[in-house]
Amino acid sequence: MREYLLTLCVTAAVTYVLTGPVRKFAIASGAVPQIRARDVHREPTPRLGGIAMFGGLCAGLLVAGQLTNVREVFATTSEPLALLSGASVIWLIGVIDDKWAVSALLKLGGQIVAAGVMVLQGLMVLWLPIPGVGPVHLDDKQGMLVTVFLIVVTINAVNFVDGLDGLASGMICIAATASFMHAYRMWYGYGIESAAPATLFAAVLIGMCAGFLPHNLHPARIFMGDSGSMLIGLVLAASAVSVTGQVDLDLLGERVGTREATHAMVPVYIPLLLPLTVIALPVADLFLAVVRRTWNGKSPFAPDRGHLHHRLLDVGHSHRRAVLIMYFWSALIAFGTVAFSVDSRSVWVVAGIVAASAIGLALLLLPRFAPGWARRLVPLRSGHTAPADTPGDPAPAAPDPAAPDPGTPREDGQRTSSLAGD
Repeated sequence: MREYLLTLCVTAAVTYVLTGPVRKFAIASGAVPQIRARDVHREPTPRLGGIAMFGGLCAGLLVAGQLTNVREVFATTSEPLALLSGASVIWLIGVIDDKWAVSALLKLGGQIVAAGVMVLQGLMVLWLPIPGVGPVHLDDKQGMLVTVFLIVVTINAVNFVDGLDGLASGMICIAATASFMHAYRMWYGYGIESAAPATLFAAVLIGMCAGFLPHNLHPARIFMGDSGSMLIGLVLAASAVSVTGQVDLDLLGERVGTREATHAMVPVYIPLLLPLTVIALPVADLFLAVVRRTWNGKSPFAPDRGHLHHRLLDVGHSHRRAVLIMYFWSALIAFGTVAFSVDSRSVWVVAGIVAASAIGLALLLLPRFAPGWARRLVPLRSGHTAPADTPGDPAPAAPDPAAPDPGTPREDGQRTSSLAGD
């Protein structure tokens, strides 16, 4: 554990230290998009934060390769090299897009190339856990297609939630923490050596997000841009592919059965789906966006303001509170799955998840249905004031003709999503 924590801390420190110089470089190079009518921030903010995150990734892998226990991962598998190769491709495409804005199809092609590079170096889904059926083995072609699809979907799901200050980095940090707990438990708890690369990837990803987050909290001083959002999406996907598609399910079942009289991990395959559940919100947002745009007769690539974080702002939540609510639901899904995988028969686990869900629903509906005394306990949505006769109810402030239209709340000035222009 100490070596993984050291890797995490080095990654976070390098990312944090590099972000300041990267911000100055982004300003000097002109990677500061002008504010548009639909942007939520009021001052031009530089991008290219992904440069610092990529530096943290390289530093973390470099340090891990020198540690006594963790370096065995580099000696026994090519997955760390595969991750670094794919990350380099996707990061370079993101940097180019942050500076010169490339087309969505070109970025999609770059994502496929990055995924293909990792597949060719051995990071590939070998079988899928199907509840009630068991492990379904895949041939090389099937494994390649499934791996590329999973990586591309994860990258774009992460990119879709990159719409508010600190939202994407915080949510992925939570997801990576849950993934680390799960992979570390399988590695050191059950002796499944094939879970070691996923443990390393999750530790590095936590450091990347934690190091960048202080610079990205509202009001953000720098945006990660596509160079950052696509990068952390790829690292999260690599961890998911490694722990879900390459862990021997039969061996896991034997270890669980021999270590415990009853199957505390029932069904055995639920924990292996954890990396997919931790990105449930981004994937749901991606799916709903495609369905919504298609249903309205628009292109799936057309921008809109129907994302989950946009709806939270429309309901009446402030910028920071909307981000915190998204954090809450991400943590509930991720850590709830971890807790359920540890002891699926515990009534307290189920009761805790249900109670936390009720609290989350109350927080979601607070601005619309809460009484006046409850609204006074939380800040009003930015851009609104409470009139004297109804101090608890928000009312729109008089528009300032000289101020730009806040429009669609977005984090990045000219950032477009990996598949869409929003």
